[in-house]
Amino acid sequence: MLLSWATFLSALVPCIISFIIFLVLVEQTSYLRKKGGAPGPAFVLPFIGNAISLVRDPTSFWDTQSSNSSRSGFSANYIMGRFMLYIRDTNLSHLVFSNVRPDAFLLVGHPFGKKLFGEHNLIYMSGQEHKDLRRRIAPNFTPRALSTYTSLQQIIILKHLKKWESLSSNNQNKPISLRMLVRDMNLETSQTVFVGPYLNEEARERFKLDYNLFNVGLMKLPIDFPGFAFHNARLAVDRLAETLSECAIKSKTKMDNNHEPSCLIDFWMQEMLKEIYAAKSAGEPVPPHTSDAEIGGHLFDFLFAAQDASTSSLLWAVALLDSHPEVLLKVREEVSSFWSPGSDALINTEQLREMKYTQAVAREVLRYRAPATLVPHIAVKDFALTESYTIPKGTIVFPSVLDSSFQGFTDPARFDPDRFSEGRQEDQLFKKNFLTFGAGAHQCVGQRYALNHLVLFIALFSALLDFKRLRADGCDGIVYNPTISPKDGCVVSLSRRCTRYPDLSLE
Repeated sequence: MLLSWATFLSALVPCIISFIIFLVLVEQTSYLRKKGGAPGPAFVLPFIGNAISLVRDPTSFWDTQSSNSSRSGFSANYIMGRFMLYIRDTNLSHLVFSNVRPDAFLLVGHPFGKKLFGEHNLIYMSGQEHKDLRRRIAPNFTPRALSTYTSLQQIIILKHLKKWESLSSNNQNKPISLRMLVRDMNLETSQTVFVGPYLNEEARERFKLDYNLFNVGLMKLPIDFPGFAFHNARLAVDRLAETLSECAIKSKTKMDNNHEPSCLIDFWMQEMLKEIYAAKSAGEPVPPHTSDAEIGGHLFDFLFAAQDASTSSLLWAVALLDSHPEVLLKVREEVSSFWSPGSDALINTEQLREMKYTQAVAREVLRYRAPATLVPHIAVKDFALTESYTIPKGTIVFPSVLDSSFQGFTDPARFDPDRFSEGRQEDQLFKKNFLTFGAGAHQCVGQRYALNHLVLFIALFSALLDFKRLRADGCDGIVYNPTISPKDGCVVSLSRRCTRYPDLSLE
């Protein structure tokens, strides 16, 4: 019996090996057919492709894709059973951004985003449904709403700057890494601005833990089984969305009692209640996208969009101000002409608008180091990208925002805030290359909020603190977390620059 079983296995092994070789050949042939004349590796590992190098060293992986696409404007590769195309050329990227529709491209935000964010996510909407939801979101970013947010942002920024300075000073002014500190500040800012009074301290701590799980899972292989980071991230998203939906319920109750809005969800629910009551009065069904679960999911979209991108921008702002002291000096001079720490007053929206140079610095930070460097899409059907190349259906397409930022602009490799001055107006001359907030129908609806946050941080950080970065070889290298940040995490020593910190409050 044992002999017959061994004989069977010895006969089966060559069949298995032959079948595996057959699968490898089929997959390799499929990859080469889709690749066509596009630059890219001639051979890829079956199924996983180059996923290991992507996860192990994202910076090197994406640098290679950019280098491969330098001549044709795009390059091909293969990850986790999916053919992918990297787009470097700005004009080709705009072809993708302007064709987000059911018969062209689907914006996915992350190569495996549907598993993380769910099917019914703002990112995946298109057409009239997408337009209707953006219309309902618009009240969240009116001048009145933004003014409320800037007050909250300043109070939280000041709280954390004082904490950071204390950490450095109490440690004999030894340098501290800002990456996690900035991330914690931005998480508190997002929580407070989006759902402020509706999260108690216990909920905020749970929120922080779940968001950390989500962030780790973003950078891992999409293995959706217990014990794996991706699985933990997916469950964390469900919990975060549920927490945010509970906040929506509380806000609806408060706005129904005619309270003044104090955070983003209040502005949203205030207008939503008007629409719901109008529909009921007209005998019409409840408007779409008004359920608490949907609102919780959309709020998570806002959090995801705001959190890590802002962390990236703030870290690069500190790094670039340190390496360009002439820029820092001009920022400090401008801020001091409009606002003084001794005034114990918040920077108002008029002052913020008049800080033209600081605004230019913020825009140049976003151009020079676009935080979300890539915007993944999926080709819903074959799409003619150029006269000689057609993107095959099912391809994951990565338009590169970072590469576009270094096209067109005058001396693009130079950090030069004056390019955004009224005299040069490169933001208008090369508008198509400034893709930090995307383009087309899915352009970031909260870009004014994000820019305000960066300008306020630059103004307060520069005015209140003296800082010196601990520079080392490679410290300005790019790492993906998942947005880009300085390789060293931006290590600085801090000390108080002003006579005393301002006493800021909402009263």
